[in-house]
Amino acid sequence: MIKKSHRFITAALLLFSAQWAAAQNTASTTKEDPYQWLEDVLGEKSLTWVKARNAETRAKLDTDAGFTKLRSDLELIMSSKERIPGIEKMGKFVYNFWTDGEHQRGIWRRTTLADYRQAQPKWDVVIDVDAIAKAENENWVFKGIQCRQPEYDRCLISLSRGGADAVVVREYDLQKRRFVKNGFTLPEAKSEVSWRDKNTLFVATDFGEGSMTDSGYPRIVKEWQRGTPLNAARTVFEGKKDDVSVSAASVQHAGIKRELVVRGISFYNTESFLIQGSRLQKLDVPEQASLEFFGNQMILTLNQAWNVGAKSFAPGCVLAIDFDAFLKGNRVFTVLFYPTENISFSELKMTKNYLLLQLLNDVKSSLVELRFDKGQWIARNVKLPTMGALGVRALDSDNSDDYFLRYSDYLTPGVLQLVKAGSDQREVLKSSPSFFEAKDYVTVQYFATSKDGTRVPYFMVHQKNMKLDGSNPTLLYGYGGFQDALTPAYSGGIGKAWLERGGVYVVANIRGGGEYGPRWHQAALKENRQRAYDDFAAVAEDLIAKKITSTPHLGAMGGSNGGLLAGVALTQRPDLFGAVVSQVPLLDMQRFNKLLAGASWMGEYGNPDVPAEWDYIQKYSPYHNVKAEVKYPPVLFITSTRDDRVHPGHARKMAAKMLELGHQQVWYYENTEGGHGGAANITQAADMSAITYTFLWNSLRAAK
Repeated sequence: MIKKSHRFITAALLLFSAQWAAAQNTASTTKEDPYQWLEDVLGEKSLTWVKARNAETRAKLDTDAGFTKLRSDLELIMSSKERIPGIEKMGKFVYNFWTDGEHQRGIWRRTTLADYRQAQPKWDVVIDVDAIAKAENENWVFKGIQCRQPEYDRCLISLSRGGADAVVVREYDLQKRRFVKNGFTLPEAKSEVSWRDKNTLFVATDFGEGSMTDSGYPRIVKEWQRGTPLNAARTVFEGKKDDVSVSAASVQHAGIKRELVVRGISFYNTESFLIQGSRLQKLDVPEQASLEFFGNQMILTLNQAWNVGAKSFAPGCVLAIDFDAFLKGNRVFTVLFYPTENISFSELKMTKNYLLLQLLNDVKSSLVELRFDKGQWIARNVKLPTMGALGVRALDSDNSDDYFLRYSDYLTPGVLQLVKAGSDQREVLKSSPSFFEAKDYVTVQYFATSKDGTRVPYFMVHQKNMKLDGSNPTLLYGYGGFQDALTPAYSGGIGKAWLERGGVYVVANIRGGGEYGPRWHQAALKENRQRAYDDFAAVAEDLIAKKITSTPHLGAMGGSNGGLLAGVALTQRPDLFGAVVSQVPLLDMQRFNKLLAGASWMGEYGNPDVPAEWDYIQKYSPYHNVKAEVKYPPVLFITSTRDDRVHPGHARKMAAKMLELGHQQVWYYENTEGGHGGAANITQAADMSAITYTFLWNSLRAAK
C-alpha cells in the first residue's frame, strides 16, 4: 500500500541536497515530449502544477465525511500500540524500531527477551528520531542501523530527508547514547556501508565526479580507517559506469569470517569476489545466483540454469558445497532444494546449526529445517497452517537454534512464535489484535487461464454471504515484477477500508513475480512483458465470468512496477475496469532509464534506446498509448516529490497529458515527502490510504 501526505509544498523542499538534485536530469519541453518540463522535480513551474492538482484532489475530499472518518480509522490502526513489535537480538538485548501516534518518526528501543515476553515490556528508548529531527530542524526518516559485532557498542545510523533512498550516515555510541564526535560520518548519498572491524568500514558512496553508475549508485568501494579523511580511503574495487552498483561486506557464521565484494553488473547479474589480503579472488559461480555461507558450507541459490561438471541444475535450485573444497576446484554440489511445477524456493535464513528454507506451494508458505550432520544434510518439515505468509528470523545465529516465526493470512492477524529448530517446541510471544471481524469473511484461491493458456493463481477475500450478481465492488491488486511474490498476509487497513464496506479484495499472482521462482519471473521479462498484463486481464475477466463483479464495479491497483501494471490496465483495457489507481508508477517507458535509478531496471524491461527493444516496449508504455478518443475509467495517480527511486515525472506527465487530451476523471496527488514508500510518518500514511480507498469506493460503488 502506498502512503503519502496531504501537506502542500513546504520549505522542507529546500533541504534537497545538490547531489540528489543533480540526479534529476535536465528537464525541458521537446516536440516529442511536450510535458518533459514536469521532470524538473523542484522547478517552480512544476511545483505550481503539482500544488494545483493537489488542491483539486483535496477539494473533492473536503466535504466527504466518509473520507475523514476513514482517515481517522486508519490512523488508529497504524498507530495501535497493540501491534507486534518486531525484534532483533544484539548482545543481551532485543531491539525494536517503533512508530505510533506519539512517535511519528519513530524510536529505536530495547528490552530483554525475558521482559519482551511480558504483556507490557519495559522498553528503554535508545534513539528518538522525533527528538533528533526537532533538535536539528530536519525532516529525518529512520532508514536503518548497523551495529558492529560482537561488541554491539557502536552503530551506523542512516537517516533520510523526507524518506528518500539517499541517506546521511552517522556513527552512534550505544553506551553513551549519543553521536560519536569526529566519528564515521557520510553526507547524503545512496551509500552502502558495513563494518570491517572496530576501526574500519567498507564504504561505497558518492566520492565525487565519476564515482557513480548510470543508475545513480556507487561504482567504487573503499576501505576507510577511523581518524582519516574519506578522500584518503583505500580503493578496494572499482566497477564500471554502466554497472548498477558495487559493495563490500564482512559475513560471519559459526565463528568463520569472510569478506566479499559484490559487483552488480545488472539488476540480476552479479560477480562475487573473496577478499584475501590485498588480493581479490573471483568466485566461479553463476552471475544469476545468490551466495551465502553456513559455517564452512557455501549455499548457492540459482536464478539461471547451470551446467557444472556432469550435472545440470535448474533455475530455483538451492545447492551446498564445502567452501574450502570449492576453492580447490571441487564442483560436486549437494542439492538442498529442487523446484517443481508447484513448489518454489522463497527465502533462506540460518540458526547456529540449521538452515531454514522458506518455500511456496502454489503461493502458500511452507518451511523446511535442514541440519548438516556428519557430512549429511537432514531435512525436517515444520508444521504450519495451510494458507498464509510467514517471516523467519534467527534469535542468535552464532549461539542458538531458536528462531522467530511470524505467521499471518488475509483473515488471521500476525502471531509471533519462538521456535526451537529440530523440535516441536514453540512459544507464542505476541499476537496482533484484529482490526475487523474476520468471521464474516472467507479466503479462496482460484486459477484464471491467461491468453497463452497459462494457469494464473489469485486469492480472493469476500463476505461469506456475497451474492454472485456482478455488483460487488472489487479491488484487483497486482505487481508482477522483479521476482517478488505476493503472499497472503493480514492488513487491518484493507479490512477497514475495503472489506468492512462490502468490498471484495483480490490479489493476482501474475508472471513477472516470484510466486513460482525464477521461471515465473523470467517468463515476463523484456520482450515477454505483455504476458504479465495478459495475466492480470485474465484474472479480471475470470472475476466477471464468475459474476463476482462487473466492469463498472471492478478496480485495478498497483504500486511502483505495479503502478506500471495499473497504467497498462488503464490504457490497454479501459473496457475492463471501472477505476484505476497507479501508485508511485513508471509510466513513460521511453525515458525510464534516464531518470534516477531507472537504468538499473533495463534487465527487467529492456533498453528503450535500442530500436529493437523500444519496438516491444512502446506497445505497452502507458504514456505513449493514451489517446484522446478513448473513454477511460476514473484514474488516480499518486506519487511523491521525495521519491528518488521512481521519478515523480512519470505520474506528473501522464496526468498532464490525459488532462490536456480532455479526460476529466483524472485525479492526481503528490506528497512532498515520503520517498518511494510514499509516507514519512503514520499521519501521512493514513491520509494517503484514505485518499486511495475513498477514490476507489466512490468510483466503484456509485458506478452505473
